[in-house]
Order: sequence, then structure tokens, then C-alpha cells
Amino acid sequence: MNVRSYNLEGMSDVSAENVAKVSEQVDGDRLIVTLRGKWRVIESRPKWEHSLKGEMPKRVKVEVDQVEKWDSSMLLFLFDVQQWCRVAGSYFDQSGLPEKTKEMLAQLSRSHETSVPFDRTDNLFIAVGDATYDAWLRLKEILSFVGECVISTVRLLKTLKRFRWVDCLEEMQQCGAMALPIVSLISILVGMTLAYTGALILRQYGGDIYVADLVGITMVREMGALMTGIVLAGRTGAAFAAHIGNMKANEEIDAFQTLGISPLDFLVMPRMIALGLMMPLLSLYANCLGILGGMVVALMILEIPPAAFWVEMLTIVDMSDVMVGVIKATTFGVIIGLAGCLRGLQADRSAAGVGQAATSAVVTAILFIIIADAVYAVAFDMLGI
Repeated sequence: MNVRSYNLEGMSDVSAENVAKVSEQVDGDRLIVTLRGKWRVIESRPKWEHSLKGEMPKRVKVEVDQVEKWDSSMLLFLFDVQQWCRVAGSYFDQSGLPEKTKEMLAQLSRSHETSVPFDRTDNLFIAVGDATYDAWLRLKEILSFVGECVISTVRLLKTLKRFRWVDCLEEMQQCGAMALPIVSLISILVGMTLAYTGALILRQYGGDIYVADLVGITMVREMGALMTGIVLAGRTGAAFAAHIGNMKANEEIDAFQTLGISPLDFLVMPRMIALGLMMPLLSLYANCLGILGGMVVALMILEIPPAAFWVEMLTIVDMSDVMVGVIKATTFGVIIGLAGCLRGLQADRSAAGVGQAATSAVVTAILFIIIADAVYAVAFDMLGI
């Protein structure tokens, strides 16, 4: 094992205690870098290039246990090591760094993102383990947020007078009435598409009239609530995340907490209740327009009168189908509200963080909407509904 020690500019070691020092141990293809002394940004610091001395180790481990004091000077050195490892394809072992140092180094890396490829020298099992652990942490955050919302709901039911109904009505207007144009367009087009696709198949077997059954049952049970949920996830969920994320960047949420005001009660609950109330209504509205779109296609292509279309549809669509769609729509509304508010509260305090929160809110909402729809499909099938 070869051992080398360098101080400020890579010169031989000196006895000054206040000098930032770097010593290296070469162990096969691994380079162990040990930092010592006091690292201050107002003083000179060792250069990573001087420490390498032309070698190309496959693994670099940095230890900082012997550092007495440090500031951003040490972080800059660690950042240089990390960037070199990414370029050279070496593995940067951070196990010798404290957790706070890792967090600060990660923040510095995110602020200097480049097109340099990430280190991929880790084996498959470690990568899968890290991904699983990260997914578990994210799931814990979601479950914790859901639990806090449940507690806030119980607190709201006990003190209804303290609830901000004005904010809730304003959000109902934004996510309900203001969403009617886009929901109308999407619903009509979905109904027409379903009818046209069904007509291509059913007319080959002389079952033209059954296109009414196809459009009716599909819109009422599935597509009405699902398409409305996806539209509102992109429209309203992203708006919730951007609004709350911007408030967090401006430290408005910190001001609420300083004044003893719960952000959940003040920001989250009005939005969730508004979406939970408006989603079923929008879903019923989407059902009607989807059926109307299918009726138009049936009249134009299959020459089925609207009265015959309506009578045939009523033979298969009943109130249980309508309630299935309403239950799904209510659940989707709560999911959209939870995803939008959660990502907004988790947003970084920057403009880029707000944009990432809006994108993440849409992806999270659509993912859980699809999962909830699949769970409902299995549950309703088992119940025979």
C-alpha cells in the first residue's frame, strides 16, 4: 500500500495545524483520500488534480473524520472529486462522509447539473436496493401526509366554523366551472371515438344497435371519471403544486407556521374538499357529453335515431353503473388534491423546484388514478357490481 501526503498546493506535509491537508493511500485500484486540518474558504486549499498525480483509480473513498473545522472550501474539494469520478467512470464512495455533508454535497451537485454521465459502476443488487429504499422512503412520506390529512379532516369536522369556506368556494370555481370547456371537448371526442371504433366491429355482425350499449357502459363506468381525472390532474393538480410551491419559495408557509396556522388546514383542506365535491359533478357532465358524442356518430354512420340509441342504452346502464362512476370520480378528486398539495409542500425553494413539483404532481396523480381504477375494477367485479 502506497501512502502519499500533500498540503495546500500538493507540497510536502508541514506541521502547521491550521493548514488544510490531504493524504492518500493507494490500495490496488482504490484510492483512499483522507482530509485533515482546518478547511476555510478564505485560505488556500489543496487541489484534487495535484492529489491524483496522474493515476486513474477505479474507486475513490473520501474520509473527513480528522477534519477539525470546515466550510464551503471542503465542499468544493469534494465536489471536484465527485465530478472527476463521473467523467472518469470511477466509483465515488461517500460512506466516509457524515449525512449532513452528503446532503450539502447533493444540493451543490444539483445546482451544477451537467450532461456528464452518472456513475454506474455499482453492481445491480446495490442499485436495486437503493431504488427500493428510495421508493420506501417516498411511500412513507405519502402515507404520513395522508395520515395528517385524515387528522386535519377530523379536526375540521369538530370545528366547522373555523373552516375557510370562501377559499373552498373559490377553488370549486377554479377546478369546476373553469374546467368545463376542456372537459366538454375531451368527453365529446372520447364518446365519438368509442362509437366510431365500436361501429367498425359491430356493423360486421349486424349488431349496429349495440354501439349504444358500448358507449353508455364505457362512459358511465370508466371513461367519464377516468378522463376527467386525467384532465384535472394536468390542469388543477399542477396548479395546486405550483401555487403552494411558490408560496414555500416565498417563505409564506413558514410565516403560517410561525403564526401557529397549520398549512394543512389553511391550504390543503379547502383544495381537497373542492376537488372531492366537483369531480363527481364533472364526471356526470362528462358522461352526458360522451353519450351525446356517441349518439351523433351513431346517427351519422349507422343511421341509428337518437331515441333508439337512448332506449337501447337504458337496457344495460342502470343506477349502479352511475354510482360506480361517481365513487371513482370522488376518489380521483381526492387523489389529485393530495398529489398536488403534497408535491407543492415538498418543492425546493426555487423556480426550478416549483416547475419540478408541478410535473411531479401530474405524474403522481395519474399514476395513483390508474392504480385506484384497477383496484376498483377488481373490487367491483368481486362484489358483482
